[in-house]
Amino acid sequence: MYRFNPSALCLSEQAVDVLRTALLHKWSWPILPLISLVLGTVIYLRGWAFARRTRAAELSLWRPASFLAGAASLWIAIASPLDAFDDYLLTAHMIQHFILMSVAPPLLVLSAPVVPLLRGLPRWVVRWPLHWFFTSRAVRYVLNRLGHPAVIWVAMNVAYLGWHAPKAFELTFRSEGWHNLEHLCFFLTSLAFWLVVIEPWPAKTRWPRWAAIPYLLSADLLNTVLSGLLTFSGRVLYPSYQQAPRVCGLTALQDQIAAGSEMWVLNSTVFLIPAIVLTVHLLSPKIYRQRQVELTG
Repeated sequence: MYRFNPSALCLSEQAVDVLRTALLHKWSWPILPLISLVLGTVIYLRGWAFARRTRAAELSLWRPASFLAGAASLWIAIASPLDAFDDYLLTAHMIQHFILMSVAPPLLVLSAPVVPLLRGLPRWVVRWPLHWFFTSRAVRYVLNRLGHPAVIWVAMNVAYLGWHAPKAFELTFRSEGWHNLEHLCFFLTSLAFWLVVIEPWPAKTRWPRWAAIPYLLSADLLNTVLSGLLTFSGRVLYPSYQQAPRVCGLTALQDQIAAGSEMWVLNSTVFLIPAIVLTVHLLSPKIYRQRQVELTG
């Protein structure tokens, strides 16, 4: 059995050099994500200011704070030194995936982004291309099918498990394009997943509210399977980390064990807390539930 050795965390000179370089010079500025985040933030804040004039209860001050936190966490995942360390440490790579799937998406969803983003766009955009898009029968049919909670659950979990399969994971090491596609899959499927769980205003529920509990718990079960496999497999599953320079005292296998444990705890926490909150809410007296809805909008 592996025993944790605190001395293993002592950094070598090579590790110190890598850490210093990463912290000082590895902040990247990918143009397309940067423009998208800045433009999206400006549109959201503009639309929130307009919409709040008539929807103050639904669009209170914590909504834009949540959007800004989500955008900032997304930028940290893709542009901070964390992205530089993912070639050396699986633990850093898994923290990046955790932010992309379980931090940025729920924060953005909690901001109730639909109405502010639509109100923030120029009127001609809403009146012509978006109006045509959302009134098209074919588009509505496809969105209705793809937006079903069961389809979204499958998509998120297939993306999560599929990209962590050794062959797919190794592919992202050899190609930056595949790596970016992996991150995009994680973010978009998780965004849809949390839209189903949170149902932000003005979303209409498509199934009983209690169904979100098994929805979350079953996703956590698959997370437990993958995390347990990384933690207890007894061998390095991703050869690229076996060959990567060791920037700390952890061996490749110890790094994998730490990454699996990290995924297990962090992701399970994010799945279980909303499930507990929903359970308590549903078991609360009806008058109390109505009061909570009035307070939260």
